[in-house]
Amino acid sequence: MSKRFNLREFQQSVLDRLQAQVAGGGNRATTLGVTVGDEYWLVEMADISEVLPLPTLTPVPLTKPWFCGVANVRGNLYSIVDLGVFTGGKPAPREGQSRVLLVGGKYAFNAGLLVSRVLGLRNASDWQSTEQDGEIRLQDGSGQVWRKLDISGLLEQAEFLQIGV
Repeated sequence: MSKRFNLREFQQSVLDRLQAQVAGGGNRATTLGVTVGDEYWLVEMADISEVLPLPTLTPVPLTKPWFCGVANVRGNLYSIVDLGVFTGGKPAPREGQSRVLLVGGKYAFNAGLLVSRVLGLRNASDWQSTEQDGEIRLQDGSGQVWRKLDISGLLEQAEFLQIGV
């Protein structure tokens, strides 16, 4: 008999290895590049626990337009937020390359952020950094501007916590 494959354990081992590389220092990629609408964003790998295709959503009535609904991920309920709409942009498509970033367990917050596309790991340590309206923006070598997503700050926003209309 073949050994049973456990997807959750595999994903956790990949995340552990990535975080170990980050902790090891050096010139390693520590952020995940994603697109949200037409904008490019960077998310710290330590702030997310998992990236997954959009799960089946249960709509919740009388909520703000950026609140997509609730999803059951391996027996745990997650609130799914369309990051594009929340930040004032256009909604992420709910098919194809769209992905949900589950907020890391260190925050003890069951939330998922719907993004348009995941671009992969990025090493932004040598990118030019500026701050605009309290938000960090980075420019890569090709001139592309990236916004830095502050998960901790997002989870502290009163608007993010108040989904009802």
